[in-house]
Amino acid sequence: MTKILLVEDNPEVRENMTEILELAGYEVFTAPNGKEGIDAAIREHPNLILCDIMMPVLDGYGVLHMVQKEAQLQSIPFIFLTAKSERNEIRKGMEAGADDYITKPFDSIELLNAIEMRLKKAELLKQPFQGNLEGVNELIAVSYGRDYLEELRKDRNINRYKKKQIIYSEGNHPSRIYYIQKGKVKTFKRNDDGKELIVGLYAEGDFLGYLPLMEGRTYRETAEAMEDVELSIIPRSEFEELIGSNPMVMKKFMTILARNIEEKAEQLLAVAYNSLRKKVADTLVTLNRKYNRDHDESFHIDLSRENLAAIAGVAKESLIRMLSELKEEHLINLEGRKIRILNYAKLEDMFN
Repeated sequence: MTKILLVEDNPEVRENMTEILELAGYEVFTAPNGKEGIDAAIREHPNLILCDIMMPVLDGYGVLHMVQKEAQLQSIPFIFLTAKSERNEIRKGMEAGADDYITKPFDSIELLNAIEMRLKKAELLKQPFQGNLEGVNELIAVSYGRDYLEELRKDRNINRYKKKQIIYSEGNHPSRIYYIQKGKVKTFKRNDDGKELIVGLYAEGDFLGYLPLMEGRTYRETAEAMEDVELSIIPRSEFEELIGSNPMVMKKFMTILARNIEEKAEQLLAVAYNSLRKKVADTLVTLNRKYNRDHDESFHIDLSRENLAAIAGVAKESLIRMLSELKEEHLINLEGRKIRILNYAKLEDMFN
């Protein structure tokens, strides 16, 4: 049975709401003040919390703050109950992280609809999301609605970059993030000899440049357009508001950050220790995963040999020689600079 915690200091209101919720089939736990409400939340771990704002001992803002500090309670939907005279406090509550609010007096239908909507959204948020930017997009859409995600991207200043044009440079301070409307972008580093190593690949539908904002540092790599690109510009303040007002979105971005660090470490190990054959095969597999999301068998990898070599961490001449060998083994097909994978499984399982 779905459990609801009601934190309300007015006995009459508390009793009436309990009756409504129990008739609707919910198991209800109550608390007359914020301190007892926190104890009940930790003890019962409810599916949703209804909490009055103005209460003795600990008010609603204090309850919300304590809920957000407890890891086991952070994902529980939190709805404020407020009197009309307190509506100026609503913005404060929503900015603090509340999921919704209900203004007193309210009827039973309004109350039950608000609860049902938040419970459904909470169930959606429990579903596994991909641990990448597609997963973030999906998470934002569930948390805020598709319209919010669209608002984040649309009607922005559109910056257009030509092929090989620099978007941002290593060492610069970030003031925005980018959303790729069209085209492909690479991020790379260069050693003292000028040799380029590509460390990130981005395509239409990806956010770009968000990690330095989250870490509070300068860019650690340079971003360059691999073809003509159109980017929506999202100001730093709006991005920080997005992740600051939704712990689930922040947590997902942190997961991506951790995975990004792990992938960078794996890439460095591959460059240092993998054979030429393994490096080239892994590069083709990575590019197919990144750009062939529909698993189209006729898909072609269409990148310059310089970029392919920089991704694999090998010399251009060595890359060309290995591509010819893979073609002779009928693992790939070459049509000019375009590469079509013929045997994905063998490339993926290539021995070192």
